[in-house]
Amino acid sequence: MLLTRPSNSDIRVSYKVKYVAEGVAYLDGGRASGLAEGTKLIVLDKDPFLAQPTAAAVPSKSIVAELQVTAVADSSSVADIHTPKRDLKSGDLAFLSSDETEAMVAQRSLSATRKYPSVVSFTQSDTLDEEARAEVPRPPLPEVNRARGRLGFDYSGMMSHGATPMTSSNFGLVVRTDITRIYGTYWNLSGFWRGRLTSTNSSQTSLQDLINRTYHLGLTYDNPRSPFVAGFGRLYLPWATSLDTIDGGYVGGRIGRTILGVFAGSTPDPSSYSYNPNQRIAGSFVNISGGSFDSFRYSSTSGVGLSMLKWAPNRPFVFAENGLYYKRFLGIYHAFQADNPKGNAVVQAPGAGVGRSFLTVRLQPHERIEFDLNHNYFRDIPTFDLTLVGTTLLDKYLFQGYSAGTRVEVIRQVWLYTTLGKSSRSGDPAASLNQLYGVTFGRVPWTGVRADLHYSKFNSSFGRGFYEAISLSRNIRDSFHGELLAGRQSFVSTLAASNTSKFVTANLDTNVGRHYFFMGGFTWNRGGVLNYDQWYLSLGYRFDSKFKGQ
Repeated sequence: MLLTRPSNSDIRVSYKVKYVAEGVAYLDGGRASGLAEGTKLIVLDKDPFLAQPTAAAVPSKSIVAELQVTAVADSSSVADIHTPKRDLKSGDLAFLSSDETEAMVAQRSLSATRKYPSVVSFTQSDTLDEEARAEVPRPPLPEVNRARGRLGFDYSGMMSHGATPMTSSNFGLVVRTDITRIYGTYWNLSGFWRGRLTSTNSSQTSLQDLINRTYHLGLTYDNPRSPFVAGFGRLYLPWATSLDTIDGGYVGGRIGRTILGVFAGSTPDPSSYSYNPNQRIAGSFVNISGGSFDSFRYSSTSGVGLSMLKWAPNRPFVFAENGLYYKRFLGIYHAFQADNPKGNAVVQAPGAGVGRSFLTVRLQPHERIEFDLNHNYFRDIPTFDLTLVGTTLLDKYLFQGYSAGTRVEVIRQVWLYTTLGKSSRSGDPAASLNQLYGVTFGRVPWTGVRADLHYSKFNSSFGRGFYEAISLSRNIRDSFHGELLAGRQSFVSTLAASNTSKFVTANLDTNVGRHYFFMGGFTWNRGGVLNYDQWYLSLGYRFDSKFKGQ
């Protein structure tokens, strides 16, 4: 790889890592120095320009990690860490790639072949005609009309080994998109979706099918200079994630630091606390936020809503989410809902009151250690899909009452974590101890594999049980991703038949040449009411380009 230092002295190509948290790095530059969401950088062991001031060849062994910016403030930014060869630390140098440098030059600099004359505006007695001023060409930002993604066809099959053996097959589509600033606007399309178009002899829902339904795909509009915000698709309400995923949308208006809006949609995510395939919600909200990543940040959201079953009013509710953060050192977050659900022939209406509440306080005194204190309260019985217990997607609901945990990097890229707490449900004769233990290897020696071992024993409102799981994953830049999840789970619940099962699910995602990709996977499940084998294959076209005319 060749890094070039532009002749424009006002363009920065290197940034210093201020501090590092799990999976992310904080840089000492932001929007003011040209960084934007999606910008890619590489971290090197030393400055390549010390010996060669204008250009430097960088051997691959000198690349410590790759970064991609995910959040930007005026003078700082946050970037995800990809394929690290060692732990990043404060003081490491991150450099723009050649492509990013050229894009920034195109954005900022004046060249001999394409000049952008300076334009002076006057508040009074403007001597420059407005129409002439509008014709002055300006280079587009590098993220404008950036289209990256995948479109492909998907085939899956499943063989059930239950009391009534059955085979099913499905044909569908798979879509992954990351399209920013479409046609120069502030509309963005991002997310992932895999869905069925046809189905034959369809039988039971599998674990992989349920995991697929936790993905998001949304079209959003966010212009910092516009009074409007909007989003449509399968997504979160950005200012109230405790409402879980909705299939629908939101529209809002911005007044200073305040956003007023409305939302509506169904609840398709089976890992949502109040999941029901026939449920729809609608409501309004107000959000106030401010601060910066360099110091204090805050966000406060409140609103009212109505939950409906088959369009019949079922549960009016009010909700609030509040967060206060100081850099990566301290985070305080609280979310609650108060409601008045209707009763039915089996369950009597509980009356108006707090339905659920979640409080967490996180403290990170050092980049290698983190503490948290939590309190969970749930009045009602959850309706999420119990099959997902062993996938860790429901961990946030397993601990009720007070709990505390810690996560420590004991040696380089090896983290130990635990959470302990006592459940305090109404009607329990005595509190029960809930336990969670785990170890994460950021990079298993000689393999580059990330591994996580997880154990949980719980006694919650929906039932009691335990699960053990191990996950393995490996990334090779953007061209290959493989993952494996295996484990066993056991739970006893009044909401479903008792189930003890073992499962293995694996996925492979790789590029085939420059413009095509291949995805494949399988799931094996034995025990309890679920006994099946499932597999899928996806093949399609990948793209990474600019729209024409930009």
